[in-house]
Amino acid sequence: MSELRFPWIEVSILVPMFGALWVHFIGNSERSLRHCVVICAATFALTVGELIDFVSLGAFEAHDHWLFLDWLFNRDIFVVDELSSYQLTLVALIFLVTVLATLRTKAPRFSLKLTLVSESLMLATFSCRESWTLILLLVVSTIPPYLELRQRERCTRIYRIHMGAFVVMLVAGWAWMSMVDVHSSAVLVPGAFLTTACLLRAGIFPLHLWMTDLFEKGTFGTAILFTTPLVGAYAVMRLILPIAPSWAMQSIAILSLFTAVYAGGMALVQREARRMFCYLLLSQSSLVLVGLELVTPIGLTGALCLWVSVGMSLTGFGITLRCIEARISRISLADFHGLYRQMPILSGFFLLTGLASIGFPATVGFVGMELLIEGAVDVYPLVGSMVVIAAALNGIAVLFAYFRIFTGRHNRTLIPMHARPAEKFAVLVLSLLILGGGLYPQPGVASRYHAAKELTRQRQSNPMTEDPELEESEHEPSEHEPSAGVAVVNATDGDTPDHAEQVPQPVSLLKATEG
Repeated sequence: MSELRFPWIEVSILVPMFGALWVHFIGNSERSLRHCVVICAATFALTVGELIDFVSLGAFEAHDHWLFLDWLFNRDIFVVDELSSYQLTLVALIFLVTVLATLRTKAPRFSLKLTLVSESLMLATFSCRESWTLILLLVVSTIPPYLELRQRERCTRIYRIHMGAFVVMLVAGWAWMSMVDVHSSAVLVPGAFLTTACLLRAGIFPLHLWMTDLFEKGTFGTAILFTTPLVGAYAVMRLILPIAPSWAMQSIAILSLFTAVYAGGMALVQREARRMFCYLLLSQSSLVLVGLELVTPIGLTGALCLWVSVGMSLTGFGITLRCIEARISRISLADFHGLYRQMPILSGFFLLTGLASIGFPATVGFVGMELLIEGAVDVYPLVGSMVVIAAALNGIAVLFAYFRIFTGRHNRTLIPMHARPAEKFAVLVLSLLILGGGLYPQPGVASRYHAAKELTRQRQSNPMTEDPELEESEHEPSEHEPSAGVAVVNATDGDTPDHAEQVPQPVSLLKATEG
């Protein structure tokens, strides 16, 4: 295992934790908001440095140069690899832009201390490789939203029931799994517990009621921060994917696909913007799980690319709705509000992030969605069609919300409705990343493809998975059956075989990268 040149992982985890203590002692809401922005910016800079350092090593995984907590943890607990390297930077970015776009009037209701604690727990979760420590972090990360609901004197029954079931199934399932023979049929029951726990955290139908309840009763910022990093998908990748057999993963993919279509249809009929956003996020995150659970290199690559795209674009979409809510209160989709003239920047960003989340061309989600459909069709042709239907429903929901909020009769107001400088900066950063990732996707796609290849190799080395389709897809081409990678490489050298034109563009992009 390689070693980073600086203890990026632990420093990035400790900075927001100590920042929460600092914000607690400051007390003043206006001052604490400025300090919280600085802390989140420093954390984001640390994760960017970690990503650059890791990429320069050219390794699949690496740990810190020296450990602050070596006396408490084993040095292999917090590790950065190709799966988590981009996710860590994404998590820090999500927290930074959400805090940056928070109005001073909203700071008293949006707990900055709990936000920084949540960021520290989230970064530790995405850096963790040891199973029991990961489970502990997943359990503890459910506490800050609960504390906020209690502070707002909202009913916590639905959240407590779902998160309590998540904790019980997660702990009981892994404890049971460690006591049985992994090669026997007795592993099916604890495996079912673990799978149900991860699907509950991801909000897969019919275990999604806690998510709509959180968006309805909690602050919009906390709901965005708790859901958009897709922690449930990470739990699936670390706890379920290495041990689950192929038939089980594909069965879960079908359930996730149904959730994607169902949530896309529900987003169309909502009459309140928060609930529409919740179902849009639920649909897109379910599509990520579809690709993760297809357990094919192309499907995994598409899912990992879409993961970054969904986290980035739907965070921007959510903070746009949050900025509008801060000015006109809860947004009803039953009427036309005509806000385009008063907030043209936010209207353009609303449309950009909404279309990017469904894979619109020239945005960061386009290649990921194409690869996901490609991988889904390889397993079941009908699955690919359902993915397209889910994306179409989500696109219609985004355009419907845009027309309801920004078009219609213009209503004059006495209060300023334009975007603040901090909001403009957050919009600019996310817009550049969304468009830059769409116009130049090669580095990100190459990294995600290498991570997908390593994950499939780890599954093949596990006798429990018994995945013959992956083994067949990884076979060496014969003399009479040249591979797509050879076709693309030869085509770049000037020799253009007849079959090179038949290779789909996203697949040829990946194969050329591998070659």
